Amino acid sequence: MITKLDHTQIAQAKGIHTVFQKSYKIEAQLIGVENFPPLSRSIEDIASSKSEFYGFIDQQTLAAVIEIQISEQHLDIHSLTVDPQFFRKGIAGKLINYVLNECDIKQATVETALVNAPAIKLYNKYGFAVFKQWTPSHGIEKVALRVDCN
Repeated sequence: MITKLDHTQIAQAKGIHTVFQKSYKIEAQLIGVENFPPLSRSIEDIASSKSEFYGFIDQQTLAAVIEIQISEQHLDIHSLTVDPQFFRKGIAGKLINYVLNECDIKQATVETALVNAPAIKLYNKYGFAVFKQWTPSHGIEKVALRVDCN
């Protein structure tokens, strides 16, 4: 079940943080870095965020989280994380599909590491295509993907 999370409540922010930590540790290994900026995000950072968070709940467990911001019918996916014990169950795709279809948007964008082939493949499946590539100051090469929506 997909539900909007109230990340301003510390208990929910802690749950989001736990999923972030588990998922981002795997992503850091995948892209081959030790200092991965998303891992330094605190519970307080999450609780004070201006983003919206949606969670996939599996048997009363927060299995995955998608973090978004919408401005002028443009959706920006800030993060999409799945607890590793729920990998390969199609949950990330369900969250992407949910935000693309439930939000009143004309376009959606997302960024990920250039070497994160599983994430790029997943976003491609939902119509996203790479439109930009760069290397930020932290040194991890990134790509941005976007899709036009109806």
